[in-house]
Amino acid sequence: MSEVSIKTMLELIVPRLVKKIIETQNITEKEALTAVYASELYRQLEREETKLWHLSVPTLFDLWMEEKETGSITYPEEA
Repeated sequence: MSEVSIKTMLELIVPRLVKKIIETQNITEKEALTAVYASELYRQLEREETKLWHLSVPTLFDLWMEEKETGSITYPEEA
């Protein structure tokens, strides 16, 4: 997948992930966006070879929460 295609996928994924974070964490949109863009999960989403961009938003949210709570991410086997 090209870099442009990954960016397009992220434009679809990130707003839905941010919405889920806002709903569950009771934080503002700005805080949620900052948290997502500062995360290791986002850095890995940007890398085509990780294939994380084709995971569901609930799964990505779980990975984001794991990173937030433990400082690390356990990637699912389907990634």
